[in-house]
Amino acid sequence: MYANDRNDFYLKALLGITEKPKVFISYQHSNDQYWYNQFSYIFSDIYDLLSDNSLQRKYDSEETDYIDRSIRENNITGSSVTIVLCGKETWKRKYVDWEIYATLYKKHALLGIILPTLLPNINNKYIVTGRLHDNISSAYAHWILWTNDPKEISIAIATAKQYARFTSNINNTREKMKRNLS
Repeated sequence: MYANDRNDFYLKALLGITEKPKVFISYQHSNDQYWYNQFSYIFSDIYDLLSDNSLQRKYDSEETDYIDRSIRENNITGSSVTIVLCGKETWKRKYVDWEIYATLYKKHALLGIILPTLLPNINNKYIVTGRLHDNISSAYAHWILWTNDPKEISIAIATAKQYARFTSNINNTREKMKRNLS
């Protein structure tokens, strides 16, 4: 920590100013924008929310290495946790998969939030993107059902961060999606 950074840190501590934790939000824009807006409205005073602002339009490129690197450097870096808002078709989206891939590559915490639009299947299971499922199964990622309660979200993020301490549980072996499934 440089002297100026240290002075800023101590000054903020003395004044009671704390920086909001940075949280990256991954979601399917076409179906789940409403839920992102709700999440943002409820939690933006507590967290510094980052999102991709539609990678497809932003990067206008077919070069996967460039997009992958850009996701890591421009979206995931600086955050400590990625929250995946899981709607009924989120599992079909390649950029959601890539954002999870980048999160795991950076060894950041991962939290899935099941939206009210995602209903359980006949076996009472929720269909989420494969990479998220892999890491819930390996006990690296955490998941919860949608909530408006800041305390529950805070506990869920803390739990995801605790799970993320065990980086040996990361399962990032699945091939990245090459295209959207619908």
